[in-house]
Amino acid sequence: MADMKTLAKDTAIYGLSSIIGRFLNYLLVPIYTYKIAVASGGYGVITNLYAYTGLFFAILTYGMETTFFRFANKEDEDPKLVFSTVLRMVGTTSLLFVALVIGFIGPISSAMGYPEYPSYIWTMAIVVALDAFQAVLFSYLRYSKRPLKFAALKLLFIGLNIGLTLIFFVLLPWLYGKNPDLWGKFYNPGVGVGYVFYINLFCTSLVTFFFGKELRGIGYGFDKNLCKRMLSYSWPILILSVAGVLNQTADKILFPKVYPGPDANVQLGIYGAVVKIAMIMALITQAFRYAYEPFVFGSSREKDSKETYAKGMKYYIIFTLLAYLCVMGYINILRHFIHSDYWDARIVPIVMAAELMMGVYFNLSFWYKLTDKTYWGAIFAGIGCAVLVAINVLLVPKYGYIACAWGGFAGYGISMVLSYLMERKYYPINYPMKEIGLYTLLAAVLFVGITFSNKYLSFWPAILVNTLLVLVFCAYIVKKDLPLAEIPVIGKYFKRK
Repeated sequence: MADMKTLAKDTAIYGLSSIIGRFLNYLLVPIYTYKIAVASGGYGVITNLYAYTGLFFAILTYGMETTFFRFANKEDEDPKLVFSTVLRMVGTTSLLFVALVIGFIGPISSAMGYPEYPSYIWTMAIVVALDAFQAVLFSYLRYSKRPLKFAALKLLFIGLNIGLTLIFFVLLPWLYGKNPDLWGKFYNPGVGVGYVFYINLFCTSLVTFFFGKELRGIGYGFDKNLCKRMLSYSWPILILSVAGVLNQTADKILFPKVYPGPDANVQLGIYGAVVKIAMIMALITQAFRYAYEPFVFGSSREKDSKETYAKGMKYYIIFTLLAYLCVMGYINILRHFIHSDYWDARIVPIVMAAELMMGVYFNLSFWYKLTDKTYWGAIFAGIGCAVLVAINVLLVPKYGYIACAWGGFAGYGISMVLSYLMERKYYPINYPMKEIGLYTLLAAVLFVGITFSNKYLSFWPAILVNTLLVLVFCAYIVKKDLPLAEIPVIGKYFKRK
C-alpha cells in the first residue's frame, strides 16, 4: 500500500505539471485558431511540422529514456556512469542531426514541401535536438525522485511559450495596426506562423540553462562497453518508439501527400485543431507514465510486483474511462475551445478511444521491457503502424481526415491486443479482467446515452443529463473501488460492504 501511495503522490505532482501545464499550453490552440484563418492553411503547416518534430524526437532519443531507467536500476551498474554515458550519446547524435539539417537545408525543405521557408525547418531541427538532450536530463530528475524541479521546468517552458505567443499573435498585431511605423520595428506580419517556431526555439533554449547541476553529470565518464550493451537493449525500443510516434503523427505527415485536393493544409488544420481536444486522454497517460515507469523498474525485484502492475492497469483504465465520459459529456462546452471554422465533432470520440488503447498498450509494454524482450514491442508497434499507414494511404483520398482518426484507432487497437496475447505467454499478469470488463461495459452504455443526449436535447438539458450519467460512473467507482472507509471522518460513518 505504501508503494501505491508513493506512486499516487508522484503521479499527482507529475500530473499537476503535465495536465495543468499542457492545459495551459492548449490555450495556444484557441489563439492560433482564432488568429490564423482556417482558409490560410497556416494551422495545417503548424500541425504538419510538429508531426515531423515528434518523429525525429523519437529517433534522436532512440529509446534511451527507458534504457536509462533499466540500467540505472541494475544492481551491478553505477547509476551515475549510466547517466553520463547516455547524456553523451544523445548529446552527440543531436549535434550531428542539427549539422546535417543545416548543411542540407535546401533539399530537405523542398522535400518537406516548404522550399520558401527553410528557416522553419532548421529552427525546428534545433528545437527537437534540444528536446532530445533535455529528455535525458528530465529522466534523471525522475530517477532522482525530484518531481518538483521537473514540474517547475515544464511549467516554465509553457509559461514563456504562452506569454510570447500572446505578445506576437495578439498584442503586437494590435499595436502594429495602430502604428505600423513604430511597432514594425518589433513585429513583421509577413513572418506569420513562423513566430510559432521561433518562440519555441527561444523557450527550449532558455530551459536548458536551468539544468546546470544535472549537466555536471556529464563528467561522470563514458563506458564503451556499457554503451554497446545499452544500444543492444534500446534498438528495439527505438523501432517501438518510432512506430509508436508514427501511430500519432503519420496521419499528419502523410495527409498533405495523399489528400488529392488543393486545400490539404486547410483540411489538416481542421483535423489538427479538433484532435487537440481529444488529447486530454494523452495528458492522463503521460502523467501516469512519468511516475509509473521508474516505479515499475524500481519495484521489479519485489515478490508482489505483478499484483502491483495489475492494480496499476485497473486504476488507469477506470480513470481514463471517466475522463472519456467527462469529455464527451461536456463536448458542447469544449467545442468553443477552438474557432467554429475548425470544429468537427466526429473526430473527438474516435481519437480519445485510440488514446485510451494506447495507454493500455503502454501498461502492457512492461512485460517485454522487464524480460529484456524489447524486440516484441518493435513488432507490435510496427504492425500497428503499418495498419495506420495503409488506412491513411487507401482511405484519405476518398474520405478525408476522418480516415486519419480511424487509422489511429485501428493501429493502437491491434498493437494492444497483440501485446496482451503475447504477455499471457511470456510474463503472465493476473489482470482483474472481469472488473475491467464491467467498467468498460458501463462506460460504453453511458457513452451511448451521452451521444443521444447531445444529439436530441438542447444545450442545458443535455448538460444536466450528461452530468447525471457521469455521476453514475463515479458512484460505481465509489461502490466498487474507492476505499471510503479509510478516509478520516467519512470512515466513522461509512463502511463499504
